[in-house]
Amino acid sequence: MNRQIPILPSLVAFALLLAAPSAMTETAPKADVRAEIARRLDVKPEEIQPSPIPGLYEVRSGSDVGYVSVDGRFYVNGDIFDMKTRDNLTETARQQGRIDLLAKVTDADAIVFTPQGSVRHTLTVFTDIDCPYCRRMHQEIAELNRLGIRVRYLMFPRSGPDTDSWHKAEAVWCSADRRDALTRAKRGEVVKAPKCKSSIAEQYALGHEMGIRGTPAIITDKGEYVDHYMPAAQLSEYLSTPAVAVAAD
Repeated sequence: MNRQIPILPSLVAFALLLAAPSAMTETAPKADVRAEIARRLDVKPEEIQPSPIPGLYEVRSGSDVGYVSVDGRFYVNGDIFDMKTRDNLTETARQQGRIDLLAKVTDADAIVFTPQGSVRHTLTVFTDIDCPYCRRMHQEIAELNRLGIRVRYLMFPRSGPDTDSWHKAEAVWCSADRRDALTRAKRGEVVKAPKCKSSIAEQYALGHEMGIRGTPAIITDKGEYVDHYMPAAQLSEYLSTPAVAVAAD
């Protein structure tokens, strides 16, 4: 699902200049061409695919998406819009990148709060123990579960390694009951646990790979990135509302 956004008149003009009357797809680049581009950009050849615009290849590494000319000389850092549907095609690629990254994360790699009844949506939430809005979101975890929303928490201490927030995350992760420890930590309680081999560093690195800028960072089961707190009812409505086309002014 791609939440469509308004397109400014200036962007419309720019997009029309880029638009081509030919088909939106082209054949994959030859292996040797793709290898040369990959060498220049320091990416893997399989991360280079045809873009919607002839003459440009899409380069996707994780959730990072850019475009490069066929000779690898020019790199375009920006979003491509389909002027017929007003869809942000670049954001669609980013969403798929997030889905691919999270497919490697098992429930054992996260702290999971699951509804007792049916699951309507699954969210992966990068959280910080000391983040006020993360705490506010966790206060509604029971309501989120009641609404059929399953939450998988990954740690993202914004202050970075070897800081107080990082150590708190490690204590939660090393606790026998991680769900209870996380809830107590978010209440401001001091959580103590024996040292263990934690995966906080891996979770933190994954957050950076996904372009996380702050917390709570919510990734929906469609790969959408919600970069701020939403009350449970509003979040449930957002997840249940299909994208609506928005005309340019």
